[in-house]
Parts: sequence; C-alpha cells; structure tokens
Amino acid sequence: MFGRDRVEYKTPEQVAVMRRAGLVVADALDAVRAAIAPGVTTAELDAVAEDVITAAGATPSFLGYHGYPASLCVSVNDEIVHGIPGPRVLQPGDVVSVDCGAVVDGWHGDSAFTVVLDPADPADLALVATTQDALWAGIAALATGDRLGAVGGAVEDVVEEAAARTGAQPFGIVEDYVGHGIGTAMHQPPDVPNYRSRDRGVRLRPGLCVAVEPMLVRGAQDNHVLADDWTVVTDDGARSAHWEHTVALLEGGIVVLTARDGGAERLRALGVEVATL
Repeated sequence: MFGRDRVEYKTPEQVAVMRRAGLVVADALDAVRAAIAPGVTTAELDAVAEDVITAAGATPSFLGYHGYPASLCVSVNDEIVHGIPGPRVLQPGDVVSVDCGAVVDGWHGDSAFTVVLDPADPADLALVATTQDALWAGIAALATGDRLGAVGGAVEDVVEEAAARTGAQPFGIVEDYVGHGIGTAMHQPPDVPNYRSRDRGVRLRPGLCVAVEPMLVRGAQDNHVLADDWTVVTDDGARSAHWEHTVALLEGGIVVLTARDGGAERLRALGVEVATL
C-alpha cells in the first residue's frame, strides 16, 4: 500500500469507500451552506454538520483530532483556518470559511468552502472567487501534470492572472498551511503546497489521494495562532478565503471525491474529463 516515498497508494476499492466519505462531507457542507446567515452562531453550524455526519453512520474527522473540540472548523474574516465553532454570531458582510471532514469505515474525506454574507464587499467576493478558481486549477493540474508540484504552480498562476486582469495587488498565498495526502488518516504524506517550489514533489500516479486546499488573503500572508492554540489569523487583519476538495488519481484519470458530480462541471471547463470509479 505504501510506496518508497511513504505515500499511501489506494486501490480502486479503497477509493470507492473514500468516495462514500466524500459524499457525506458534501451533504454536511450543503446543510451548513443552507444554514449560514447573519444571526446564526458558528456553534449552530457545527451542530448542523455533526447531525448530518452521524445520521449517515459516519464519524466527524475533526472531533477529538489532537484534542480539537468540534466537528467543523468555521473561520470568519481574518481567521484563515481552524476557527473553533462557538458563541460567535455571524454578521452581515462576514467572510465565512467552513472546513469539514468525515470518516467512513476508516477512510477520510475532507472539503471546505467560503461564502460572503450579504451585503458583500466586492473585494471579498473577488477573493473568494479567485480562491475557488485556484482550487480547480490546482485539481486540474493533477490530471495534466507529471509531479505534485504542478498544483502549486497552477494556484499561483490563477492568483497572478487575477491581479493582471484587475490591476489590483495579487492576493497573498498562505504558505504555512498546505494541502495534504489523505486516506486512512486525515493528514498524511505528501504535502501539497499552494505555491511554486523547486521541489517538484512526488510523481503523479494512480492510487494517490490528496486534499488540495488553497488559502488566499487580501493582504500579507503573515499569520499567527490565537491563544486557543487552533485559530490561525492574519497578522494585518486582512480577510481570508479557503477552498478544499479531496481528489483521487485513478488509472483512467482523476475524480473529486467530495464533489457531488465528481468535479465534472468545473473540470470540463478546464479541459479535463472526470474518471469513472
């Protein structure tokens, strides 16, 4: 199962179980997306996700992970990632990133999205849209590249192209937190950077499963962890966005395990066809 690079390569049967976990995550995030509104607390969103996950017979990946106290990460405005749900009440105009994981029969799925509550600042909408575009470009690179480093190059290309198109300063790419391998553990080798690197990464081959998750900020990427030992915030108070999907490489191509359509709609627009499980 494990290659010489310490990567856990999955069989098609194992990927099929991960697909089940991915669809549970998709269901939970759909329910959370429907519940997000001004006046709702982040703890209420956490309860929505946990109910969906447990009703499916799955287990929340995050709950208890290194002592993490919730089933979701809900990060608001300048919070980049790992925001702990609690009494915080969402406000109009908030940028809300929601990250969710679930385990089915020992196999994990992991996904995240970001929304802006009305009335939305156009700059926040641009941040969220660019981060989502960067996610899909990174995923498409798994189908067209030869090494994992192609993901980071694709993400950086989207950020640079968005800045050139608008004439604005490029969004900051958070480099301290990256994507990761996923399977029998939520986080496992290899790392999946969201930026160009001299390290080209492992060779892309069937059986590789990774979570691609760019995080962009409207200011500098510098960040720190709050006193709760989890919540990561920007040093300059700039707002942040986070998108993520779990992706499997198969003999016939790639499939996005946490997207209901396997990623077909977004990837087809990028010239990539989704493989059949």
